[in-house]
Amino acid sequence: MAVGRSLVKFENLHELKRLCHWGPIIALGVITICSTMAMIDAVLWYWPLETPGGGVNFIMLINWTVMILYNYFNAMFVGPGYVPFGWKPEKSQDCVYLQYCKVCQSYKAPRSHHCRKCNRCVMKMDHHCPWINNCCGYQNHAYFTLFLLLAPLGCIHASFIFVMTMYTQLYNRISFGWSSVRIDMSAAKRDPLPIIPFGLSAFAASLFALGLALGTTIAVGMLFIIQMKVILRNKTSIESWIEEKAKDRIQYYHTGEIFIFPYDMGSKWKNIKQVFTWSGIPEGNGLEWPVKEGCHQYSLTVEQLKQKSDKRLRSVRYQAVEDYSGACCPMTKDTGCMVKEFLTQLLMVKQESEDGSQGIAWKSVSMILNWINQSMEKRKIDSPFTIFINKWKFSFQNTVRYLKPCVYYFRYMQLVCYKRVLISSQCKSATVP
Repeated sequence: MAVGRSLVKFENLHELKRLCHWGPIIALGVITICSTMAMIDAVLWYWPLETPGGGVNFIMLINWTVMILYNYFNAMFVGPGYVPFGWKPEKSQDCVYLQYCKVCQSYKAPRSHHCRKCNRCVMKMDHHCPWINNCCGYQNHAYFTLFLLLAPLGCIHASFIFVMTMYTQLYNRISFGWSSVRIDMSAAKRDPLPIIPFGLSAFAASLFALGLALGTTIAVGMLFIIQMKVILRNKTSIESWIEEKAKDRIQYYHTGEIFIFPYDMGSKWKNIKQVFTWSGIPEGNGLEWPVKEGCHQYSLTVEQLKQKSDKRLRSVRYQAVEDYSGACCPMTKDTGCMVKEFLTQLLMVKQESEDGSQGIAWKSVSMILNWINQSMEKRKIDSPFTIFINKWKFSFQNTVRYLKPCVYYFRYMQLVCYKRVLISSQCKSATVP
């Protein structure tokens, strides 16, 4: 990513409020602690600046910090890019292929989705990231991915500094006995103690920073791998779900359709160039996209409309009697009601309504049961885990049999909670279709 174009601008001071969130506060805190402690440990105790290697090491630490913060703030303040209010396709007849967003009063452009947190339709939305307090999308996808790459690399370098500092300052100088601390005087003469002693507080701070660095390396490194997988296929996380649901829909209804993801260019290098460019400016305008041969601009949006139509067919009417978001501890809100509703819906197994269609609640539960059963059939006795269990005279099949009701119940409660969130977000007292 070229640094010739700095996209971080504070023309709108409202954007600075993104920093006042637990995500950026924690992320910047971890970056500050790891980088500061790595520089302190390197300069004072492990690799002084007087040596050529120490100078190079210090410059590398500063370089990691600058590049990490540069991409982090660009990912946060550049933003993903939003569909303009009131947008509609140039050809009015193309509107039938698109969904309409009532909040933004515009049609959803291909690959765009409405974000509840940002309250806008986001271009090529991948997900809303709490660590940058913004969405990851069309304009900032490259910055976000580079941040996910640089953060683990910088933390690996910092972890090496922490480990070597604690090793040289403790292991080579001090041996811990059962009841006392004995100083190795011969080692101290060979390598005199530094001007600033490496005390207990410095050891605790280095150990704490090491834990943060290792945790960040693992967590952020896994996120980077996930992002690279979708980038190499020129997909977003949301589009991966849409593709999976498309295959399930075709298989469930036996329509005989063949779904082809339209944005995979067929080459990993071409897919990478859709996100990473030397100029730092993403290709395209965020509203129209190059598609593979045999597809058109609205191939994916047409599939989304089919999935929405299928969802409406399996919907049920409820009346919202109380405003409830379910954002905090959703299970604490009338748990007994969920239990009663679950038991009530189970009685709908053999019952059918007047129009001959089963209730949506039982359809949802039965689909979950079928999915769990299919997953378990694929993993029956061929895994090393099952062999290990059999050695201890446990039956994996019996364990699954006893756990199935618990799995079904908690999956159903998730459906109920999600349904209540949908209802309260759309209306407070009206009947919701």
